[in-house]
Amino acid sequence: MPVRDGQVATTRFAALRHEITKPTLSFLMEAHDGISAKIVEEAGFRGIWASGLTISASLGLRDSNEASWTQVLDVLEYMADASTLPILVDGDTGHGNFNNVRRFVRKLCERGIAGVCIEDKLFPKTNSFLGEAQPLADIDEFCGRIKAGKDSQTDPDFTLVARVEALISGRGMDEAITRAEAYHRAGADAILIHSKKASADEIFRFAEIWANRAPLIIVPTMYYATPTDLFRQAGISTIIWANHLLRSSITAMRQTAAAIQEDESLMRVEGSVATVKDIFQLVGNAELEEAERRYLPAPPAVGAVVLAAGGELGGLPADQPKCMVDIRGQSLLKRLTGTLRECGVQDVTVVRGYRKEAVALPGVAMVDNDRFAETGEAWSLACARNAIRGETVVAYGDVLFRRYILDSLLTSSADVVVAVDAVASVQPWAGKRDLVMADRRYSGDYLDDEPAMLRRMNQYIPASEVAGEWMGLARFSARGTAWLQEEIAALEAEGLLEQADMPLLLTRLAARHPVRVKYFTGHWLDVDTMTDLAEARNVT
Repeated sequence: MPVRDGQVATTRFAALRHEITKPTLSFLMEAHDGISAKIVEEAGFRGIWASGLTISASLGLRDSNEASWTQVLDVLEYMADASTLPILVDGDTGHGNFNNVRRFVRKLCERGIAGVCIEDKLFPKTNSFLGEAQPLADIDEFCGRIKAGKDSQTDPDFTLVARVEALISGRGMDEAITRAEAYHRAGADAILIHSKKASADEIFRFAEIWANRAPLIIVPTMYYATPTDLFRQAGISTIIWANHLLRSSITAMRQTAAAIQEDESLMRVEGSVATVKDIFQLVGNAELEEAERRYLPAPPAVGAVVLAAGGELGGLPADQPKCMVDIRGQSLLKRLTGTLRECGVQDVTVVRGYRKEAVALPGVAMVDNDRFAETGEAWSLACARNAIRGETVVAYGDVLFRRYILDSLLTSSADVVVAVDAVASVQPWAGKRDLVMADRRYSGDYLDDEPAMLRRMNQYIPASEVAGEWMGLARFSARGTAWLQEEIAALEAEGLLEQADMPLLLTRLAARHPVRVKYFTGHWLDVDTMTDLAEARNVT
């Protein structure tokens, strides 16, 4: 609920009425869409001015009733949803005669819009700062619009503000006062007196004659240099900062667009614009995540087995396991498990072997392969067979990869899917152990979504038949893990498990069941050498 002077207002209608009628000066800040409404609230303002000029301009339209009142309602609905603040909408002339006004007011009330300001000009209107001596509405006819609006409000605290254009159209002070008095008698809750002079003298003169007969609202766009304390002394109720968020955004967008066009790069602007994270925070992504946890059934937990029983990295002390080498302040294993957890894989089991006492991470289960020196990767995987249940990711312990790669595997509909680096045309394959042959090579066409299936994986595949290199990362569905358990058991029964590696295990699996190949192009690293270690900073 909106807050007013430390107390909770029962409705946004009541909150706006309080802001306009309280004895101290209030401020309304312009907004023109949902994101700007959020920014107004974030800045600490107590109310929003939904400007007709800036809403129109944000739609690429002139402030001449080119945006229909139903289009304006759509924008207002987004603004009301985005912010808890009360909104006073610039209703132009009411979008027609008394009949349009009463329908407009009812629709505003339905959407929780706390008030409307209508001006005593003719429909369609022209912005007040364009031209001279714009024609004004007949006083009695405009009073009819006010009465129709007040009779149509569905909340007693809905606020109708009558905007007097006599000064801005050159009619003089006497007519401005006459019109304001008539509008007040017709039921207007407040008067907005408008001026386009650079000095606020006529505003102060009007306020002196008006003598607080009803709350007085001003828009100091043209006489912005006037100290705000003078408005307080004059008894002004509310100041509207009418268009400055849109104007500042235009300046910023022009500068950013020009810089990118000139540089053909984002380097100059990236540090000076809001981050994508800022956008997520502003629009409330965290609330959605919390709501998903509350309302959606919990997805089955995804586990992972990380094969990290291998030895040291050449060039580093022999007592340091390769998976524990430092990558920019964190061990390789910590970075790998961190990526897994970022993707929602929380239940991680690490198979360790070489210098196992040095391999430890909080919250990560450890399984030991004490025969690491004489056995292969399939044996290490079998050591963790109790962790292979439900959906499971299997990863080498010495690889790094960008998060999107694992996200892609986790969202695959395949029961078994392996990540394959497809830069076959430029990759020197000599010495690579995990070469992949598939029934379809990577086409390079992002529209090509035909699945590729694994045929074989080993180091002896002819270069002409290589489709890529396995990245040491695979995902198995619940059914896929059952297949994997069966294949491990079959290797064991045949006496092959101790020496089998992952390429052999996956090749055998592909001979019995479909194993999907998911192609990527880079953005991963197998840390085998000191050169790899130096390059790892570009992957993390």
